[in-house]
Amino acid sequence: MTTKVKVTYNIVSPEGITQNSKTIQLQVSESKNMYTIHRALIKQLHEKRKGTASCKSRSQVQGGGKKPWKQKGTGRARAGSIRSPLWKGGGVIFGPKNKQYATKLNKKEQQLALRNILYNKKDNTIIVENFNPLSISNRPSTKSVIQKIHALNIKTTNKILIIVAKKDINLYLSTRNLKNIELIAANQINLLSIINAKSILVETKALDIIEEAYNGQR
Repeated sequence: MTTKVKVTYNIVSPEGITQNSKTIQLQVSESKNMYTIHRALIKQLHEKRKGTASCKSRSQVQGGGKKPWKQKGTGRARAGSIRSPLWKGGGVIFGPKNKQYATKLNKKEQQLALRNILYNKKDNTIIVENFNPLSISNRPSTKSVIQKIHALNIKTTNKILIIVAKKDINLYLSTRNLKNIELIAANQINLLSIINAKSILVETKALDIIEEAYNGQR
């Protein structure tokens, strides 16, 4: 069962000053169990696995058509092929093969898991009026991004997730060298990024997209 809850966030200016607040509605699970979140997380982790580990069996290894030596009379153990799994360079018994690890999950269940984790992370979420400090200079600057994060009283040593309405090339170039900062668009958020983040920075326009896109309204 799900229920609608109102979540109120304080909107912070780029200088770290609280200006006003914004309330959104999220359709979340009534129970506090983590079952839906766990299923969605397992699905995402499975999709990250390539499943390309593979080796050849004795029927796939090249060569070995001729019997190495006659069956009897040599004093050696009988052998039928140099590609036997008992031989060096031979095939592998029960070795790994290409495998798909995809797990099925309904779209509504996936969206419910995202809403649940967003609700659980509301205390670690900061809403910023406009996060992009490069809109004026119009050039990449990692230093400007770090200064803005420090102005919001956030340590750059922690995992930080920045959710914007639309990715800006200058902002992307400024954050790609910061290993603890991840930049993501509002319509592409995923469960693993939110779980790993110690602090979540969301633009006001991105918050509107999240409320609309993940509440099943479109």
